[in-house]
Amino acid sequence: MAEITAAQVKALRDKTQLPMMECKRALQETGGDQDAAFELLRKQGKKTMAARSSRETAFGRMAVHADVEAGVGAMIELQCESASVVGQDAFVQLANDLATQLATGPGAATAGELLAQPSPSQPGMTLAEQKDDLSNKIREVFNVSRITRVDKPCGGYAHHTGTLGVLVEVSGGPQALANEIAMHVAAMQPAVVSIEQLPADDVDKERGILRAAALEEGKPENIVDKMVEGRMRTYYEQRVLLEQPFVKEEKKKVGAIAKEAGMTVEGFESWKLGGE
Repeated sequence: MAEITAAQVKALRDKTQLPMMECKRALQETGGDQDAAFELLRKQGKKTMAARSSRETAFGRMAVHADVEAGVGAMIELQCESASVVGQDAFVQLANDLATQLATGPGAATAGELLAQPSPSQPGMTLAEQKDDLSNKIREVFNVSRITRVDKPCGGYAHHTGTLGVLVEVSGGPQALANEIAMHVAAMQPAVVSIEQLPADDVDKERGILRAAALEEGKPENIVDKMVEGRMRTYYEQRVLLEQPFVKEEKKKVGAIAKEAGMTVEGFESWKLGGE
């Protein structure tokens, strides 16, 4: 058996971030060949993670890449086993790389298709290899649980905790405002973009409830309808993006802010960690 020096073990340890004894055993099995030992540890890590694949991944983060000028946006959800991993730099980088590649690459219909593509930050590696190496170092299962790409100008926002992610599809206007509207969606959680998109039955039902309440209050018939429409504004503000006071300028509605910038908000997608 080849004699393995402490320097060899340290070099492999620095490269893999795995325990010293595992690195030493891999070097012993490969006759001190650093590259062969690295590949052996990678294969062993895959086997370990495969055995753990059924473990729950209840934590994780969203990552978003949005570009108005390029006319594209992408969002991914990357899950892990423990809360302590979510904020680690390498895990954040992996999530961001997945979103960036999904947006700037050829696209992907499934997580598997995306993982087979090159990593934007790790030359010579696929996203799958980047994911597997990190999973092996941390010894946790990672799952790319959701991906979406929009081939239209988009703003985007991911909360710093990674628990919320939003893509907003726009036409016209600056990137900064598109991103701010995405942040607004994350904060206020509207259901639709415009009043016209609300289910008509729901609107009629709410208007009927408000009308009945106004009549019970003894309000004169001739002013009840005006009162109802006034109270419907609150209903709209709770559900309709364009009718909501903008979180960064509450004296103006989102619709007015967008119009002033020459922007049309056409749609949005909002995800919460672990949601459908």
